[in-house]
Amino acid sequence: MYSFTSEDLLQYLYGETSTAKTAAIKTALQNDWSLQEKLALLNTSKMELDTLNFSPSTTSINNILKYAEKAVEELTTPA
Repeated sequence: MYSFTSEDLLQYLYGETSTAKTAAIKTALQNDWSLQEKLALLNTSKMELDTLNFSPSTTSINNILKYAEKAVEELTTPA
Protein backbone atom coordinates (compact mmCIF):
# COMPACT_ATOMS: atom_id res chain seq x y z
CA MET A 1 0.00 0.00 0.00
CA TYR A 2 1.32 3.42 -0.95
CA SER A 3 1.74 6.12 1.71
CA PHE A 4 0.39 9.43 0.43
CA THR A 5 1.93 12.70 1.56
CA SER A 6 0.15 15.96 2.29
CA GLU A 7 1.49 17.21 -1.02
CA ASP A 8 -0.12 14.27 -2.82
CA LEU A 9 -3.43 15.09 -1.15
CA LEU A 10 -3.16 18.78 -2.03
CA GLN A 11 -2.50 17.90 -5.65
CA TYR A 12 -5.54 15.60 -5.51
CA LEU A 13 -7.72 18.40 -4.07
CA TYR A 14 -6.66 20.78 -6.83
CA GLY A 15 -7.08 18.16 -9.58
CA GLU A 16 -3.37 18.02 -10.35
CA THR A 17 -2.73 14.30 -9.90
CA SER A 18 -2.33 11.83 -12.73
CA THR A 19 -5.19 9.49 -13.53
CA ALA A 20 -3.32 6.61 -11.89
CA LYS A 21 -2.55 8.55 -8.71
CA THR A 22 -6.13 9.85 -8.51
CA ALA A 23 -7.43 6.29 -8.70
CA ALA A 24 -4.93 5.12 -6.06
CA ILE A 25 -5.90 7.93 -3.69
CA LYS A 26 -9.62 7.23 -4.17
CA THR A 27 -9.04 3.55 -3.41
CA ALA A 28 -6.95 4.37 -0.33
CA LEU A 29 -9.59 6.80 0.93
CA GLN A 30 -12.17 4.03 0.96
CA ASN A 31 -10.22 2.07 3.58
CA ASP A 32 -7.92 4.49 5.40
CA TRP A 33 -9.64 6.55 8.11
CA SER A 34 -6.46 8.52 8.84
CA LEU A 35 -6.10 9.49 5.19
CA GLN A 36 -9.75 10.57 5.13
CA GLU A 37 -9.11 12.84 8.14
CA LYS A 38 -6.03 14.38 6.53
CA LEU A 39 -7.93 15.06 3.33
CA ALA A 40 -10.86 16.57 5.26
CA LEU A 41 -8.50 18.89 7.15
CA LEU A 42 -6.76 20.00 3.95
CA ASN A 43 -10.11 20.50 2.25
CA THR A 44 -11.36 22.65 5.14
CA SER A 45 -8.18 24.72 4.96
CA LYS A 46 -8.56 25.07 1.19
CA MET A 47 -12.14 26.29 1.55
CA GLU A 48 -11.11 28.83 4.22
CA LEU A 49 -8.29 30.12 2.01
CA ASP A 50 -10.69 30.41 -0.92
CA THR A 51 -12.91 32.76 1.12
CA LEU A 52 -10.09 35.16 2.01
CA ASN A 53 -9.97 38.45 0.21
CA PHE A 54 -6.31 39.31 0.54
CA SER A 55 -3.72 40.91 -1.66
CA PRO A 56 -0.08 41.19 -0.65
CA SER A 57 1.43 44.66 -0.46
CA THR A 58 3.44 46.01 -3.37
CA THR A 59 6.49 46.02 -1.11
CA SER A 60 6.09 42.29 -0.42
CA ILE A 61 5.73 41.49 -4.10
CA ASN A 62 8.79 43.59 -4.97
CA ASN A 63 10.85 41.90 -2.24
CA ILE A 64 9.92 38.47 -3.58
CA LEU A 65 10.79 39.49 -7.14
CA LYS A 66 14.15 40.93 -6.03
CA TYR A 67 14.94 37.73 -4.13
CA ALA A 68 14.06 35.61 -7.17
CA GLU A 69 16.11 37.84 -9.44
CA LYS A 70 19.12 37.53 -7.13
CA ALA A 71 18.76 33.74 -7.03
CA VAL A 72 18.68 33.58 -10.83
CA GLU A 73 21.78 35.78 -11.07
CA GLU A 74 23.63 33.53 -8.63
CA LEU A 75 22.71 30.46 -10.68
CA THR A 76 23.69 31.98 -14.00
CA THR A 77 26.85 33.86 -13.01
CA PRO A 78 30.00 31.75 -13.47
CA ALA A 79 32.06 31.26 -10.34
